[in-house]
Amino acid sequence: MIKEISGGVCAARGFQAAGVHCGVKADSSPEKNDLALILSERECAAAGVYTLNRVKAAPIYVTMDHLENGVAWGIVANSGNANACCPMSHENAEAMCLFAAQATGREAEDFIVASTGVIGQTINIQAIQTGLPKAAAALSRDGSDAAAKAIMTTDTVKKEIAVSFTVGGKEARLGAVAKGSGMIHPNMGTMLAFLTTDCAITQDMLEDALREVTAKTFNRVTVDGDTSTNDTAVVLANGMAGNGLIEWKDEDYETFKSALDYVCRRLSRAIAGDGEGASKLVTCKMTGARSEESAERLAKAVVASALVKAAMFGADANWGRVLCAMGYSKAPFRPEHVDISFESEAGSILVCRQGDGLAFDEDKAKEVLSQTEVVIAVNLNEGEDEAECWGCDLTYEYVKINGDYRT
Repeated sequence: MIKEISGGVCAARGFQAAGVHCGVKADSSPEKNDLALILSERECAAAGVYTLNRVKAAPIYVTMDHLENGVAWGIVANSGNANACCPMSHENAEAMCLFAAQATGREAEDFIVASTGVIGQTINIQAIQTGLPKAAAALSRDGSDAAAKAIMTTDTVKKEIAVSFTVGGKEARLGAVAKGSGMIHPNMGTMLAFLTTDCAITQDMLEDALREVTAKTFNRVTVDGDTSTNDTAVVLANGMAGNGLIEWKDEDYETFKSALDYVCRRLSRAIAGDGEGASKLVTCKMTGARSEESAERLAKAVVASALVKAAMFGADANWGRVLCAMGYSKAPFRPEHVDISFESEAGSILVCRQGDGLAFDEDKAKEVLSQTEVVIAVNLNEGEDEAECWGCDLTYEYVKINGDYRT
C-alpha cells in the first residue's frame, strides 16, 4: 500500500533541504527563492535521466560526470538562469558544486547540479557563491517547501509530494520536488525533478527503476512541443529505512518501483496541468491498442496537437482534430474502428463511433469540456494494450508569457 505523507524531499530519513533568495537575476524579488540545496546525512546510491535534446546545458554534463561512480550526497540547483549555451557555463556549474561542498563540508564531486531559466546568458555565479552558505545554514527537515519554491520559474504552483510504503517488512519513504511549466515535450521537458528515498537499493536497480518509470511518466507529458536543454530527473537513496538491500528485480523491487511510479505520475500530471497559461489538464487515454508503444505514440500525438489543445481551450468538441493527430502519428491503427469520447466531472459524451461522427448534444459537450480536468478517451478496438499521456490547453496567456520571456 502506498500512502501519501507530508515532507516532500525531507520525508525520507536523513534528508534536509533549504531554499533561499540569492539574486541570480538582479531584478528578481527578494521574496522569490532562487537557490535550492538538498543534503543527505549518508552517502546515497544515485541515478539520473536527462534531456534527449542534442543541445545540453553544462549542469547536465557536470552531473553525469559526478554520477559516474553511482553515488552522491546532495543536490544544488538554481532558477533564474539555465547556465546553458553561454561563456563559462561548465566552469560555473562546477563552481556551484564546489561552493555547495565548501558550505556543507563535503566534496564538489558529491553534488548533483541543475539550473533552470533563460538560455544563453552567463549565470551570476557570485550571487550563488554568496547564497550557498546561507542555504547550508537553513538546511532542515522542514526545508522541502522552500526548496520546491526555489526551482520554480513560470510555474504557478509548487510541485511537491511524498509517500510511504512497506518493503522488506520496513516502512520506507520517497519524496520529491519538481518544476515544469513550459518548454515541455516527451523525452523530458523544461523540468527538474529531485527525488529522495531512504529505501536500501543498489545503484543498478535504482537506475533501472528510474528509467522504466520515467518512460511511462515524465516522457508522456507535453505542453508545447519543445524539448529543453536542461531537463534532469535524479533520485538519491541513502538506505536509512533499514530494509534488506534490493539487489534483484524481485517483489521488493516491484514495490519500490510502484512507489516511484506513483510519485512521478503525480508530478507528471501536476506539470501538465500547470502548463504556461493553461486553464485545464488534458489527458488522452488510448485503449484497445495493438501494443503499448503504438498507444503511447497515438496519445502523445493527440495531447501535443496545437489544434486539439486550442479546441480544449475553447471547450469545442472538435473530435476530428483528435483523429487527424492520430493519423499523422505514424503509429498503426484502423481509423474505421476508432471510438472517441470526451470525459470530465460533468460526465461523458461519445462523439465518434467506428471512425464516424455521431450526433451529440453540443451544450452537454461544452459542459464536459469546460472543466479543469478533461479526458480524451480513445478506444482503438484492436487489442488489449493501452497508454495515458498528459498535456494542457493552449491559451492566449501562453503567447503572452513566451513573447517576452527573456526580457
